[in-house]
Order: sequence, then structure tokens, then C-alpha cells
Amino acid sequence: MNLDEKIIASEARVFKTVFPNNTNHYDTLFGGTALSMMDEVAFIAATRFSRLRCVTVSTDRIDFTHPIPAGTIIELVGRVETVGNTSMKVRVDIFVEKMYEEGREKAVTGIFTFVALDENHKPTKIVI
Repeated sequence: MNLDEKIIASEARVFKTVFPNNTNHYDTLFGGTALSMMDEVAFIAATRFSRLRCVTVSTDRIDFTHPIPAGTIIELVGRVETVGNTSMKVRVDIFVEKMYEEGREKAVTGIFTFVALDENHKPTKIVI
């Protein structure tokens, strides 16, 4: 499998419903909750790509462009964007859609950097 095929095969997609217990006083999804979900989806994509133990080492710019109201459906999409010797950058987008209407819009985008670890918790080479 070449790099592009491996990236496509490792893409992670998760759907969630935004319930009131995950929202702030504006009835929109807590930013920290969104980040937690994004980190988990990024972890899944990184692990599926490398098939190694992976840990988050940093996040790059996170852009919240649209609020995510309670009572909506969100889709989190994680995809490996770049691969280094021991690290990967994973882009995660959150799309929001109303439950009873067609269409959706991108609400959040972020980049998460992961490093692959060996059994001794030391960085290890990612084999493509």
C-alpha cells in the first residue's frame, strides 16, 4: 500500500449528538469538549495509520469558525496530513448539521501532532 492509500485507509470518522450536558451557558458545545473529541479522533487516525502506540505531543492552530448548538449532529473527520520519521500531523475537522434539515457546515478545524512510541515509551520510526 502506498502512502496515499494508507492515508485514505486510516481516515477516522465519528458521529456524535450534541446534548445539553455538553454545552455552555450559550447552549453551544464547550470548546474543551470539542478539543477532547478531536484529540480522540486524531489518535484513532494516527494509530490506524502507524499501527504503533501514539501520543499527542502538540496541537497547532484550532479554529472555531461556527458555534455548535445543542441538538445538532456533528461529524469529526481525522486524516493524517504529514508523516515524519517518528511523528505525524493529523488534521481534524468538525462538521455540524441540524437534525431535521439538509446540509452541514464546517465548524472547527485543528492540527494535532503525534509521536509513535516503542514498548519502552521511546520515539520509534514510522514505517510507510
